[in-house]
Amino acid sequence: MSDFTRRDFIKLMSAAGAASAMGWPIVAQAARRRVVVVGGGFGGATCAKYIRAFDPRLKVTLIEQDTKFVTCPFSNAVLGGLRTIGSITHGYDKLRQNHGVKVIHDRATAIDPAARKVMLAGGKRLRYDRLVVSPGIDFRWGAIESYDEAASQTMPHAWKAGPQTSTLRKQLEQMRDGGVVIIAPPVNPFRCPPGPYERACMIAHYLKQAKPRSKILIYDAKDKFSKQPLFMQGWQKLYPGMIEWIKQSDGGAIERVDPKTRTVYPVFGKPQKGDVVNVIPPQHAGTIAHTAGLVNKDGWCPVNQRTFESAMHKDIHVIGDAAIASPLPKSGFAAGSEAKVCAAAIVASLRGETMPDPSYVNTCYSLVGPEYGISVAAVYRLKGNEIVKVKGAGGVSPKDATDMFRRDEARYAAGWYSSITADVWG
Repeated sequence: MSDFTRRDFIKLMSAAGAASAMGWPIVAQAARRRVVVVGGGFGGATCAKYIRAFDPRLKVTLIEQDTKFVTCPFSNAVLGGLRTIGSITHGYDKLRQNHGVKVIHDRATAIDPAARKVMLAGGKRLRYDRLVVSPGIDFRWGAIESYDEAASQTMPHAWKAGPQTSTLRKQLEQMRDGGVVIIAPPVNPFRCPPGPYERACMIAHYLKQAKPRSKILIYDAKDKFSKQPLFMQGWQKLYPGMIEWIKQSDGGAIERVDPKTRTVYPVFGKPQKGDVVNVIPPQHAGTIAHTAGLVNKDGWCPVNQRTFESAMHKDIHVIGDAAIASPLPKSGFAAGSEAKVCAAAIVASLRGETMPDPSYVNTCYSLVGPEYGISVAAVYRLKGNEIVKVKGAGGVSPKDATDMFRRDEARYAAGWYSSITADVWG
């Protein structure tokens, strides 16, 4: 990982480290103002917590429809039989009790930027001085012909962890030995770029033990993917002959599905029937971002990359998967990094002060097997008005790593998950 070590990342992710990285004192002097945060995932929950940490006098309200949050990170491990759904499920009590965040379990249905109000499905209207919208992703139903929300009950996407994860796992358990599993990843950009390929690994781990004559076909809408050489090396080592990747230019892109027969139809090439079919459809920003007029023609939210303030509406900030923050990927870790920068920007704005130059980080672990991990990490800074990578900081796992190195990476992955979830919801 070059000269920027994992220990440096851990320091940056600690509360004191995050504050000092901004040049930001923990104790604040601003008058009590209202900040509302919509969405309680990695971005929203982190932002709510750190706004309170940076300025305990601010009144922070978090709006989240669900009482529990099931993480996409490590949901693939559930498919592989290494984890349970319960182990990746988190509540909001500690945000309330330890950090003074008011949590309302309801759905935001509309935003009035002129009146500075958020409308909830339950009838409440909440006033704000600053608003943070962290809605995650929704699916572009119909982008693949015949793949809609109803079809996802037969061909689960499992790209929002929870019931869909359990459905896909159950289908794998019920599949015959010698069956075919199809995974169909979408075009960029989408949530968690390495996720579909880690998913292939975890499903292959389960099949190797329980149904070893089975095969996994990846029908990809792209010609390359994140950490590709490392994944392919792992496939050859752990699952030789079990995983086949079909790239877009070789007929991998899916244009139509038949849920009744579990058949996928590539743009060119022969239809393929699967015993289990995991279609991950193209994505865009969550629904409330569209309702509030925060998206561009591509369905994502343009923002000021220094503060994450919306380019569409003043005093509304958008973070996480919904925001356009490239080269930062759409990942849980990146969402948390954006959240801390956004929290500092909001506190600075409410004080009438200039925000220090921010820095951003991302790291992503993937499990190829229970004792075989790979990772990528990067540090970013602001250059002008755009986020850019810091050269020489971070890096990817070496391709010539030893078995011990891969085992260590798998252990680091578990430690990373424990640390980040404790930081977000602990």
